[in-house]
Amino acid sequence: MFMNQKTVKSLIADLFYAIVAGLIVGTAYFFFQNSNGFAPGGVGGLATITHYLLKDRVAWSVLMLSFNLPIFVLLTALVNRKLGLILVLYMFVQSFTPDLWTLLGATPYCLANNAEDFNIVFACIATGVISGFGFSVMLKRFGASGGTYGISALLRRAKPDMNIAVVSFIMDASVVFIAFFVYGMKITPVICTLLNLFIANVIVDNGLSGLKSGYKFEIITANPNELAQELMEKMKHGVTRIKVHGMYSDTDKCMLVCIVNKRQIGDMMRILKSHPDTFACFEKVSEVFGNFKRKV
Repeated sequence: MFMNQKTVKSLIADLFYAIVAGLIVGTAYFFFQNSNGFAPGGVGGLATITHYLLKDRVAWSVLMLSFNLPIFVLLTALVNRKLGLILVLYMFVQSFTPDLWTLLGATPYCLANNAEDFNIVFACIATGVISGFGFSVMLKRFGASGGTYGISALLRRAKPDMNIAVVSFIMDASVVFIAFFVYGMKITPVICTLLNLFIANVIVDNGLSGLKSGYKFEIITANPNELAQELMEKMKHGVTRIKVHGMYSDTDKCMLVCIVNKRQIGDMMRILKSHPDTFACFEKVSEVFGNFKRKV
């Protein structure tokens, strides 16, 4: 019974994340992308370019589903049934969110701001930021965010040794190349497509790295007790002590490991400088789990 409840809760959470991510990406496309003359990357970009070529004779939502659903159906049948169905739901929500905003009487960015030339740059930045956040929600929860992933998964099944990164690059590069000819051989739509891709990828990378990131300090010292006590009192974080042996000096020492947040780096540096016998280095850690803060 407990396992069934856990499964149901997990399914509800999966549906919630897919719907929210679809709403976020669809909202970005309605307000900032569809009406501003540039395309996103991947399969969605090809659908957007087709919509532009057909001059609104076929709804954008229909084209998005037409381009993506066959991929997700094959993914469901051949690779991962649950993930494929989740992606189908996500794509339905994403595709029809612009129609929902239209029914509510919302106005896209370009129409609300008299469609001045420089507005397209702001539009592509906003699209990258907002859609990138939606993509990061999907990737963090499911490891997939659209048709490009579906194509990659199908190709991986057919040819496991294929370099999937090349597939994503070809998809995005083809959209950028086609955009130049479709949007009147102008460089601005191409730059906006590239900028949108770049910003969205940056947002995804930061989203996947987690909000609870930290910095791990590794400190070599001959006086571990005194330094560890000061770190725990002033930094309010735990310290791990590890015995090490210095090969250059051929002496036994201790290494203290302490993880702090970004705002505490300066305080940590000041403490270490007050102990001239120490040697330290630090690196960023993407996600911190467990008892990050020391219990006082």
